[in-house]
Amino acid sequence: MAQQSYDYIIVGAGLTGASAVEGIRERDARGTILLVGAEPQRPYNRPPLSKQLWTGKETLDTIFVHDLAFYEQQRVTLLLSTEITGLDANAKAIVDGEGQRYSYGQLLLATGGQPRRLSIPGGDLSGISYFRTYDGYVRLRSVADKVKSAVVIGGGFIGSELAAALRTIGREVTMIFPEPYLVNRVFPEPLGRAIQNNYVDRGIRILDGDKPVSISGSGERFTVRTQNGAQLDSDVVVVGIGIAPDLKLATAAGLQTGNGIIVNERLQTSDPNIYAAGDNAFFPYRALGKSTRVEHWDNAINQGKCAGRNMAGAAAPYDYMPFFFSDLFDFGYEAVGEVDASLETYADWQEKFRTGVIYYLADEVVRGVMLCNVWEKVDAARELIQKREKRTRESLRGAIG
Repeated sequence: MAQQSYDYIIVGAGLTGASAVEGIRERDARGTILLVGAEPQRPYNRPPLSKQLWTGKETLDTIFVHDLAFYEQQRVTLLLSTEITGLDANAKAIVDGEGQRYSYGQLLLATGGQPRRLSIPGGDLSGISYFRTYDGYVRLRSVADKVKSAVVIGGGFIGSELAAALRTIGREVTMIFPEPYLVNRVFPEPLGRAIQNNYVDRGIRILDGDKPVSISGSGERFTVRTQNGAQLDSDVVVVGIGIAPDLKLATAAGLQTGNGIIVNERLQTSDPNIYAAGDNAFFPYRALGKSTRVEHWDNAINQGKCAGRNMAGAAAPYDYMPFFFSDLFDFGYEAVGEVDASLETYADWQEKFRTGVIYYLADEVVRGVMLCNVWEKVDAARELIQKREKRTRESLRGAIG
C-alpha cells in the first residue's frame, strides 16, 4: 500500500479532534487534513449520552459537532472505524490496523481515554455496560427501555448521572461505590450527603462504602455480589468508574507520559511535531500554577482549537480556564478551577444545598468555584480565581451570585 501524506493528521475523531480542525482552518485554509477515528460516528458531543438524551432534551441526530457538509467544505479527509496501531515519530508516520501508513507534517493525539474496567470475576461479562460511547448509549438505552432494574457501579460523575438518568425513565436503580457519599472528590461532605439523600428520596437504593467482588449472569440477568455481603439481582449492570488516558501511541513513540501525555503550554509533546489535547493531555494550567489533566467538554473544545492553531503555526499558550457542568435530577451546577473536596470549602447558600456558590480555597486563596443552580456567573468565578488574593469567608459572602 502506498503511503498517504497529509500536512496535518488528527488521531481521535471526537470533540477535541473536530475543534482542532476549526483551529487549523483559522490559520491555514489549504493544508491537507486527515481526521481519523476508531468509532464509526463522526465527532459528537459526549455529555448528552448521560444527560439530555435520557430526558428527551436532545436526540441522537442533534449531538454531532458538525454535519457532514462541514468536513467536505473544510476539505477534511474523514476516516472512521479505523484504529491507529502504530506511531513512528522519527519517520513522522502513523500506521492503521490494516498496515496502511500515513505521513504527517504535524500530528495531534486526541485519543481521549478508555473506561476503567472492573478487575473482578465476571467483570468482563458480555452485556455489562462500560459506558462512554455513542454505540454504548444505543445499546444501554435499547435494553433499559425494556427492563425493570439496573445496578450502577460507581459514585462519581458518570455513575451519578447515569443513576439519575435510569431512574428518570422509571427503572429500579441500585448504586454501589466505595466512597462515603456521592461524588466525594468534588462535593463537600454536607452537600454530597444532601444530594445522596435526594437520590434515596427518589427511590434509588445506595450501597455506599461497598464495592462489587463478583458478577455472574447470562447477559440478560446479572447477580452482583459485594464486599459487605449484599447480593443484587438486576437486568442491567452499568459501570462508571472513570477513564484511563489513552497513552498507547505516545508510549510506543517514546513520548513523555505520566498522568496523561505531557505537553508544554503550547500543547506540544516532547516531540515538537506532535501535539496532544483533550482528556489525554497533561498540561500546564496557568491560572492554577500546576499541571493537570481535565476530562471535560469545555476543555476539549478550547484545547482542541488551540492545538489546531498551534499546529498551523500560532505558537500560542493555552491559558483558557475550562468549566464543567452536571445535572443530577433538579440539582444543576457549573464549576471552574480546582474543585477538589480535600481543599477548604466555604458554601454561600441562598437556599441550602440547592442554590448558592461553593468556594474551594487553599491558604485563603480561592482555587475553584462551584455554581449550584446559579447561572451565567462562570466568567466572574474565573476572574476571582485569577486574582489569587487572600479572601476571608466574610468577604466571599455575596461575591458571586
